[in-house]
Amino acid sequence: MIKNTIKLLLAIVLFASCNQYEKTPSGLAYKVTKGSSKETLKNGQSIKLNIEYKLAAKDSILSSSYAHIPVYFVLDTAHLGKYNFTELLPTSSVGDKIEFRMSVDTLKKLGMVEYNDIFKKGDFISGRVDILKTFPGQAEMMKDYAVEMDAEKAREIKDLKTYADSKKLKTQSTQNGVLVEIQNPGTLPMADSGMQATILYRGAFVNGKIFDSNMVNSKLVGQPLNVTVGVGSVIRGWDEGLRLFGKGGKGRLLVPALLAYGPQGSAPVIPPYANLVFDVEITDVTVPAPKPAQPVMPGQPNQGQPANH
Repeated sequence: MIKNTIKLLLAIVLFASCNQYEKTPSGLAYKVTKGSSKETLKNGQSIKLNIEYKLAAKDSILSSSYAHIPVYFVLDTAHLGKYNFTELLPTSSVGDKIEFRMSVDTLKKLGMVEYNDIFKKGDFISGRVDILKTFPGQAEMMKDYAVEMDAEKAREIKDLKTYADSKKLKTQSTQNGVLVEIQNPGTLPMADSGMQATILYRGAFVNGKIFDSNMVNSKLVGQPLNVTVGVGSVIRGWDEGLRLFGKGGKGRLLVPALLAYGPQGSAPVIPPYANLVFDVEITDVTVPAPKPAQPVMPGQPNQGQPANH
């Protein structure tokens, strides 16, 4: 009897909360808590806001800019999104808070998602938006963005220093904030810019969970990773941290999220804004073999030579 009463009460609360939501022309369920401003957003205006998406059933965050870098964009009322919160922006103001619910089934019909381990039939995605600020132009917006980027970078480095202290790691910092624990510096040649390093590695989150590895107890499992340092073929944290090691070097790279996979992460393995920890062993450092020359097609100029006009 008590269980049935509780279920009935929960159903009533859920029904009442659903009735608070309105719908956009495309069917997006939403509600708005108005702020103090009466001036609505204008076409062409530069906007700063926070946004978060959650899987409603699991209450798990898919992505969030809260406590990280807010979202910046220029409002284009001629090209508003369909079945998303941007439909509401022309009637919104700075200080407004928007809550919305998106049906995974509807997103599937619109071709925006596919059913998988994350997005399942019958599920809903809940979201919230806080409209923070507008700017006179894009120059002012980019200046504000740079301030937020610096703040995010400082937060990530601070968190990694706290992690290093908790593990009693003796680290040194690269120019942009990768913390490097050198257990063995190795010998010449160094894994400097343009050099190819052969690496055994193990990647983990700061909670210790391993997400990728090609070694077990310093023994190769699978294929060694060959990296040309400094050419952007790996995350920036590796390009900076590997330069402190030579052949036979061994250590650990504590990489801030902005020097790893950043705000986007690398789905489905690495979430947004994930600081990462890599154990690395540099088994060899060599000069990369030169790439074979590409044949020149008739009628095309030689590489590095101006075309005749």
